[in-house]
Amino acid sequence: MPVKQTCDITSLSEKSVRHWFDLFRSNLPQHKETLEHVIQLDEAYFGGWGGRALLMGKQPGTRKLAYQLFAKDSVDRSEALAFLNTYVKPGSRLDTDGGTIYKGIDNYFPVMHTVDIHKKFEFTHTSEIEGMFGVLRTFIRRMYHHVSDEKLDEYLCEFYFRFCRPEMFKSPHEYLKNTLYLVPSR
Repeated sequence: MPVKQTCDITSLSEKSVRHWFDLFRSNLPQHKETLEHVIQLDEAYFGGWGGRALLMGKQPGTRKLAYQLFAKDSVDRSEALAFLNTYVKPGSRLDTDGGTIYKGIDNYFPVMHTVDIHKKFEFTHTSEIEGMFGVLRTFIRRMYHHVSDEKLDEYLCEFYFRFCRPEMFKSPHEYLKNTLYLVPSR
């Protein structure tokens, strides 16, 4: 439920609602999804020059996502390779746009690389990942109306779980079942 709607329903201030939403996000579990078979990979930029870069991969036809946020406004090849090493199973097919950071990436990481050239209106292999950035932006606008640089990582984490594991948000019981864990005692 969006912030403004929550304020109306609960009669709490926007500051209070945002505080409780922050606590909610701080209790989301750590995530690390391994993508395999076919992966669409692309980058997006938030905040213009001096903003932040987001590298996101999606396994088409599934709800499997992986992402990494960078504290700068661009992604280079070494960061894309580190992303592949962390989130992609070797031997998969990697679909990207014609960005220079992806050129020859299959020489550095064991994937079969397929390229869509967007200038030529080719979107066959990257349509789902391109759409995910639109879904992300819509999520941020509808839930929070805007995003600050310091909250972007938290909003991405929430988006990840709302997209990949929507069952967590069906009830408070489901959320608690997925976020509570035993702490070892001494």
